[in-house]
Amino acid sequence: MEVKKYIGWIFISISLTLFIPQQLLAQQKYTAQSYIQANKDAAIKYMKEYGIPASIILGIAYHESAHGNSKLATYLNNHFGIKGKNNSTKIKSAYKGYDSVEDSYFDFVNLIESRKQFNVLIDKYGPGNYKDWVFGIARGGYAASSKWASQVIAIIDKHKLYELDENPASQSNVQLADSQNNYTVKKGDSLSELARRFQTTVSDIKDKNKLTSSNLQIGQELML
Repeated sequence: MEVKKYIGWIFISISLTLFIPQQLLAQQKYTAQSYIQANKDAAIKYMKEYGIPASIILGIAYHESAHGNSKLATYLNNHFGIKGKNNSTKIKSAYKGYDSVEDSYFDFVNLIESRKQFNVLIDKYGPGNYKDWVFGIARGGYAASSKWASQVIAIIDKHKLYELDENPASQSNVQLADSQNNYTVKKGDSLSELARRFQTTVSDIKDKNKLTSSNLQIGQELML
């Protein structure tokens, strides 16, 4: 009798699983870290080809797609919130559909490169200060929310995505760069910001580089 009850419960459990809505099964496909690991190579590739920082590409994708778990990302492979046509029978949406995640990444890069309000950022900043990039894209009308820029910057800072811009070849796990590496000062850098980013102190940076002032020059080489 007990065996029959046990088998019955197994049958019920399997039946319930089969009838769980597909969208629920699709949720949380990615963790924050697994999303970064899955897509950082594409971001780095497009940075090298087009001069758009990898941190910008990956940070915006992370934000717009809820690190790959939004409905648009799940059903349309849309990771940047770009509007357009789609042929999906699973979701009704005014947003663009893609055959693959990387197609979505490429379309974003193409958008930045082809539209004047964004294209000017490539020559103005290059793969440099990510904060200027984020605010520049926001000013260009990419997002309606006044909080969008600060939210994207918070993601880049939290996951240290800016490290992909500085030394992409060595960032297999998006970890801090070697403390003995040289760093080239970029627009907007300060000793306090670099100390925070590389987990050191202002006095230590000044001592290593024999600096008598906290003023930095763009292009200046520092040992961190």
